[in-house]
Amino acid sequence: MEDRFEISLLLDFYGNLLTPKQKTIMELYYNEDLSLGEIAEINDTSRQAIHDLTKRCYKLLLNYEEKLSLLSKYNIREEKYKIALEDIKDRFKLSDEAINYINKLFEDINNS
Repeated sequence: MEDRFEISLLLDFYGNLLTPKQKTIMELYYNEDLSLGEIAEINDTSRQAIHDLTKRCYKLLLNYEEKLSLLSKYNIREEKYKIALEDIKDRFKLSDEAINYINKLFEDINNS
């Protein structure tokens, strides 16, 4: 079974490469945790059509990740960041408050 969290992350990275309808349905299913039946009712279509669409989009997202590796690169960068931050904390004897401040700075940079 697919990892819902991983698919949600893939949707964050590659969702804009899907059509608006595909993106909306995938967000409803993976982020809002609606059932296939609920999504089918909202979209006035069959449960099977929604099931097929989610499977097709899931494969598309995996294909994008295989070719572009954005999620993989992001995870590697995050791991290196955590290691570097721990090294800085140990080396310079920084307080948790200082580390939290550094984390906030990097969050702000990443979100801009």
